[in-house]
Amino acid sequence: MKKQILVIDDSKAIRFLLQTVLGKDHQVITVPDGYSAMYYLRHRSHPDLIIADPQLPDMENWELVEQLSSSGMYGDIPVLVLSGLESKETAVKCLEYGVAKYFLKPFNPVDLLECLDDLMKNGVMGRDLSFLSGSEA
Repeated sequence: MKKQILVIDDSKAIRFLLQTVLGKDHQVITVPDGYSAMYYLRHRSHPDLIIADPQLPDMENWELVEQLSSSGMYGDIPVLVLSGLESKETAVKCLEYGVAKYFLKPFNPVDLLECLDDLMKNGVMGRDLSFLSGSEA
């Protein structure tokens, strides 16, 4: 059975890109905002991984990531952040919220796919706090 990935990003282009790149090997669900993400999580099965933009139109920066990390229901789901924010802020916030991995926008989708495959194959989907950015990958 394919691993399920929930992608939360307000950019239609990024949602389409991730659906295309990840959709061959994973079941990808995409939503445009935090409200839709929380609705999905409450009413559907929990995904194996969440890919989230920390800047969403219906929430404060990092609000969704904070809610996910502090939740008793969703806190065990690994989160990968795709951030358009400043590198230092992203690193600090990801560490604070226990984000499994992060990439800075613009990012290389091939690097992202390799990162996801590595996470899933090696069974280290938990919060290992080893970070990647688009410039380091």
